Amino acid sequence: MAILTFLISLAGATMLLLYAVRMVRTGIERSYGASFQRLLTGRQSHLQAGLMGLILAIVLQSSAAVALLTSGFAASGYLAFPTGLAIVLGGDLGSALIIQILSFKLDWLVPVLLAAGGYLFVKTEAKKARQLGRILMGVAFILISLRFLREAMDPIRGSAFLPAIAGYLARDYVTAFLAGGALAFVMHSSVAAILMCVTLVQIGALPFAAGLSLVLGANFGSAFIPVWLSRGMDLRARRIPYANLALRGTWAVLCLFGANLALRAGWLGDPQGGQMLVSAHLAFNAALLLLALPLCTPLGGVFARLFPDPAAPRAQPPGRPVSALEQGSYGSPAQAVANLKRELLRMADQVGAMFRPVLELYEGGSKEQIRAVQQMDEEVNACLSGIRQYVAAVPEEAFSEEQLKTARSLMEYAIRLETAGDVVARRLTVLAGEMRKKELRFSRDGWLEITRMHEAILANMQLASNVLISDDLESARLLSLEKTELKRMERDSRKRHLRRLQHGARDSFDTSDIHLETLRALREFNSHIAAVAYPVLYRNGQLLETRLIEEMPDLEDAAETAAGR
Repeated sequence: MAILTFLISLAGATMLLLYAVRMVRTGIERSYGASFQRLLTGRQSHLQAGLMGLILAIVLQSSAAVALLTSGFAASGYLAFPTGLAIVLGGDLGSALIIQILSFKLDWLVPVLLAAGGYLFVKTEAKKARQLGRILMGVAFILISLRFLREAMDPIRGSAFLPAIAGYLARDYVTAFLAGGALAFVMHSSVAAILMCVTLVQIGALPFAAGLSLVLGANFGSAFIPVWLSRGMDLRARRIPYANLALRGTWAVLCLFGANLALRAGWLGDPQGGQMLVSAHLAFNAALLLLALPLCTPLGGVFARLFPDPAAPRAQPPGRPVSALEQGSYGSPAQAVANLKRELLRMADQVGAMFRPVLELYEGGSKEQIRAVQQMDEEVNACLSGIRQYVAAVPEEAFSEEQLKTARSLMEYAIRLETAGDVVARRLTVLAGEMRKKELRFSRDGWLEITRMHEAILANMQLASNVLISDDLESARLLSLEKTELKRMERDSRKRHLRRLQHGARDSFDTSDIHLETLRALREFNSHIAAVAYPVLYRNGQLLETRLIEEMPDLEDAAETAAGR
């Protein structure tokens, strides 16, 4: 009975710990996620990149999250391999610092964090205040889960079962190492796995030697997490996680044998306690960072050969990229819908390519750069034309009413994407050209406000693509909330701009019309992008029909109009 009670309590404490770590990470990502690209992709030395990774890991509560962000930017060409690897190595040290902070006795903070976090999350409407509440409650839940973990050991602490297991792991450090690696991978969180090991050593359930082998194994196992999660990504993205795995794996194995040899020979004295284990974990990651930073550049060539870029496709004759739609060929309704989604993703990529350089155009884009962005709108228009023809010719007898509504709703989103492209081509680029022609510059505060809106919209575009692919209700709900948040950002920026005018800011007077028109254009662009969420919300009863009619035209009428009927 004691074993059963122990297993149930252990499972509950572990799940609460995993949930709490994810809760903290989610709150931070929703508050500041749009700024991560600017932080990660700025010019920086390897040491600065390592420091940036350390800070991001502390913020995100996860070195795996830092590795995935880095891999994504590397795949997009924004981040070079050496810089990306330095960021990931710094992230591992950052996660070790998190464990140092959380390993202190902070139970007295729990009621304070719950009270403050609960009030902010339940009683406030501002996005960042609500997410700060989520973060505070997440930290409180981490501390509660660690207390539960300590209490879970009480039923078996006096039994013969636990000492037998602990003694075996202390003797067979290779098994302990493998167990630690498996634990970190299964939990998908090195922070949670190592906190568990540290807690077991703190309460005397495990000897230090067994805890050290488990922690070294958890360090190795945590490197498998981004490798596993990036398995479907571009080869350029997978180089960094594999390089990190090679470095961490080699260092972990060397430390495993070296540390256990030193412990058995008595060279390290008789280390005891969880705090000593945390210090060993910090030393492991700090030493790895210092030793591996000089290897970041040489390893770039090695992993470029191990993961070569795919062969460039044969040159195609000049013309538009190949569409995902084959007019007149539909297959099953599911296949037809999948084809439409693929074409919409291609269209969204085109719109994103138009929108991404807008800030550069405002800062000093040439006529040629502005014209190049405007010309991209032709491909967006061609995508809409293809989707319109494809949906108009759908064999209605082969499709159910629900499938026809899905196809028409996808075409409706294509219309919204095309309109978003027009916002860039016919309004934002024109405003950028006016800035260039008149040699104007926004005020420092005004430019910062526009930059933050631009970053938020880029993040929303990625979220919209996720909704399009998955039809995930939670992502759709979040996208709708982000749309409301961007409206608030536009409204607040407009109010601050008017206050600057009242205070006589000269640069604000010179750019007032352009600033206000840019805010309106950014808000409209984001509204078109976020429209993909409404059908998902409506199908799940999360959106009133009256609001759906306000936010987007009737799908049937829009489909017939776009099809030219």
